[in-house]
Amino acid sequence: MPETKSVLQRSAVLSGLVTEEELEHAIANARRSETGVPAPRVEVTDDQLARSLVTLGFVTNYQAEQLKSGRTKLRLGPYVITDWIAQGGMGQVFKAEHQMMGREVAIKVLPLSRSTPQAIANFMREIRAQASLDHDNLVRAYDAGHEGNVHYLVTEFVDGTDLRRFVRNQGKLNMAQAASIIMQAARGLQSAHEKNLIHRDIKPGNILVTHNGQAKVSDLGLAGFLGSDEDDPRKHKIVGTADYISPEQIKSPESVTPRSDIYSLGCSLYYTITGKVPFPGGTTRTKARRHCEETPWHPRRFNPEVSDDFVDLIADMMEKSPERRVATAQEVVVRLEPWCTETAYLTAPHSSRSPWMPPPLPTHSEEEEEELQATQDGSYDSFEGDTNQTSGGLNSQSTELNSSEETKTGRRKRRFPSLPFGPQAEPSDRNNTTTVVLVALAIAIPISMIIGFLIGQQISS
Repeated sequence: MPETKSVLQRSAVLSGLVTEEELEHAIANARRSETGVPAPRVEVTDDQLARSLVTLGFVTNYQAEQLKSGRTKLRLGPYVITDWIAQGGMGQVFKAEHQMMGREVAIKVLPLSRSTPQAIANFMREIRAQASLDHDNLVRAYDAGHEGNVHYLVTEFVDGTDLRRFVRNQGKLNMAQAASIIMQAARGLQSAHEKNLIHRDIKPGNILVTHNGQAKVSDLGLAGFLGSDEDDPRKHKIVGTADYISPEQIKSPESVTPRSDIYSLGCSLYYTITGKVPFPGGTTRTKARRHCEETPWHPRRFNPEVSDDFVDLIADMMEKSPERRVATAQEVVVRLEPWCTETAYLTAPHSSRSPWMPPPLPTHSEEEEEELQATQDGSYDSFEGDTNQTSGGLNSQSTELNSSEETKTGRRKRRFPSLPFGPQAEPSDRNNTTTVVLVALAIAIPISMIIGFLIGQQISS
């Protein structure tokens, strides 16, 4: 009676990743690993076989986990899926290898749950936008296509991490490191802007950093061409990421310009140098209101080493009014160059994997997934909506701007709120200090009066 194959054994062969001969070799290797000899009657579990297949280099860890679950769809056209990179509201991103060329790539796949005619049209816009760009600081597009109902975009694979995880792993960066990364991102943006393309979703999560410190702007899912795309259904909607969105994207989303990307890049620079988003906490709606009305805490509150000139640049990039903001990404490059004396190398290990299994490659029969919801820590991918109503009761960081001051160039600019009692003072510190002083005075004054009375009595006697 022939031996019944396990789920992994069947899936491995059906997937085309493993031949029958390779499977037998892996089974024998697993038996040898368990007993020291290739005992033919020793039963091999799927976990043991999976480890053997990975050790022998026949499959990757991701592929082994998918095969153990009975999933055999691990190819898209000429690409073999080797790992999972990330998942967002606008698509899943997988690592893959071209079967013939052996080139590693990243593949962004539009989820079937979002494969509506409008979503597919938006995805096609992203593909065309990315295909029009070619710059060392922009993620390059290699290929695109669809297999059945699965639409995908193939881009270069960037070996590193995104700026958000970079800062979370290594902490806030110094001025030289922050300038190096943001200046490179600005160079990429300048190239896109010269082609009349506006990104509309610049944020640390969309700035990839390699191990040798090269930065590349990624994810053009919300990008649009300036003055065109009248049929774009997003044109009159608020789209972007709430922690980094510009005021005009909220107030008049139909009239955004490249300066909107400058504002978002300024917010990203603020995050890079402080480790904090400009307006932490609150809902998407309150964050949007604060971008329009308030000023973030002074960067030196979180990083005492930031110089006045560096703070001025962040403030100029984050001006509420586009007319007063830094005009071009090239100007950002020029102003950051004096600080670019140190490369921001990725020294921290890759972020740890989630204990949950990464998602499989979409298939034609995939069930609809719950739409990714926005969170309040800056980790959501995008939001759409209006801000006609705002929430009350929010503890504002600063509801009034400091008086404008004349610069050496004669330009008047808004500044971040001044620090209360030092770089690390908390909002409650000033109240606490005042309370302590009042209590001390309340105690000291009566005591001094008693002492004065006793001294007077002593002198008179």
